[in-house]
Amino acid sequence: MGLPLTVSGLTVTSDRGRVLLSVPDLQVSPGTLVGIEGPSGAGKSTLLFALAGLLQARGHVRWGDVDIFNLNLERRARFRADRIGMIFQDFLLFEELGAADNAALSALFRPRRERAALHARARARLTALGLADTGLRGVSSFSGGERQRVAIARAMASEAPVLLADEPTASLDRAAADRLIDDLVMLARQTGCTLIAVSHDARLIARMDRVLTIADGTLTADNEAAPC
Repeated sequence: MGLPLTVSGLTVTSDRGRVLLSVPDLQVSPGTLVGIEGPSGAGKSTLLFALAGLLQARGHVRWGDVDIFNLNLERRARFRADRIGMIFQDFLLFEELGAADNAALSALFRPRRERAALHARARARLTALGLADTGLRGVSSFSGGERQRVAIARAMASEAPVLLADEPTASLDRAAADRLIDDLVMLARQTGCTLIAVSHDARLIARMDRVLTIADGTLTADNEAAPC
């Protein structure tokens, strides 16, 4: 089941003091699929990274009953490892490893007793995403769509209740992007996780329950997604 999100008084500034993002108030129910749209440089990815606690910021970002900015860096990193799965535009895979090892990478940082189960979940996610027969091939030989599927499997193998995605279809052609959107939405619905995705892709945005629009670092609109 996903976690609820409550944001209040969130402000991110540059080293020179310029306000990059200001979100006075935002609430998201658990299990909601949220798209974030807006022009390039508007602050979309800044918001996503702030929600993950990856940026210095003022204000409050509460996932459930945990305010991520009240945690020190070590506890914040542990919270991300346990509760937040992240999908990046550039995949961030280890080229020399196969799909299964990449998808189960977080097992390296888990107690020994949890590793077998995480490997099993990683294999199950790969199977659900159509990558059961990739064998020992390194991901360097994979297509863009295959690589992004491995990244999704890795993000979801830990069964995190929150999934954050930054432009997950940007590096893919239209056909591969559409397949990935179907897979991502299917897995999010099946697991009940809270999904927040930054994207310029209108087809991905249209599959979300709710769409936030960011312009000049400010939340300018908050609407239900239009039907596909």
